[in-house]
Amino acid sequence: MQQIFNFIFKNSNRILFLLLLSISLALTVQSHSFHRSKIISSANFLSGGVYEKLNNFDEYLNLKTENEALAQENALLRNALFKIEDTATVKQIDSVKGVKPTDIIVSKVIRNSYNVYENYLTLNSGAIDGVKPDMGVVNSLGIVGIIENTSTNYSTVISILNKRSQINAKIKKSNHFGSLNWDGKSTGFVQLTDLPRLAMIKIGDTIVTGGQSVIFPENINIGTISKIYRDTKTNFYTLRVKLFNDMTNLGHVYIIKRKDRQEIINLEKREKDE
Repeated sequence: MQQIFNFIFKNSNRILFLLLLSISLALTVQSHSFHRSKIISSANFLSGGVYEKLNNFDEYLNLKTENEALAQENALLRNALFKIEDTATVKQIDSVKGVKPTDIIVSKVIRNSYNVYENYLTLNSGAIDGVKPDMGVVNSLGIVGIIENTSTNYSTVISILNKRSQINAKIKKSNHFGSLNWDGKSTGFVQLTDLPRLAMIKIGDTIVTGGQSVIFPENINIGTISKIYRDTKTNFYTLRVKLFNDMTNLGHVYIIKRKDRQEIINLEKREKDE
């Protein structure tokens, strides 16, 4: 113990300098969005490689599960092919409903957090692959999140299990829409708020992405209604939605490039300015 005190007294000036330097850097990053984005981008670059190595090892340990899932998917595809009358003229089906294959970037989740209030994913695709902030991320079961930051080879995603997440969603059988968010409680459920009381809904109805989103195409699956809350003070419902996706077990995902997004944003901005 005496040696520790001696070390601290001997190097007190250096320790004080490092402490003040750390505080100043933290305050600078926190108060300036430019510095914060640069720090996040650099962190993505450095941590992305580590996460990818760890993910490759984890995938090796889970090859049996992956093979079983692929076998089930192949069985479904073969079953669909067998039901087509003329197999010589099989129509090419897009990987994501309403999106051309050329507008999709296939990527892989190499890190996934789901046990805090603000959860993120890291993907092994970045700016060099055409990934940009505010692109939607989905998989074969439904939505996953929205791209927030990119480095050259990696990108981070705001998970739908993030209390900052706000996504336009609607009842599949109608055009009544609300705001999809997460209350931070369960990884299997999200909430659809501000849904008008005029909407005809019941337990089990499917929730999909709404047409007002400039990030996701319309009618991408999200989940089903598991519980309905009626607010007696307002004219809105709050719905508990059971996700189609298991957000704790994500592999390959699709990043969606929406070419019309900026055009819509510019048009709406011009309307507001006028």
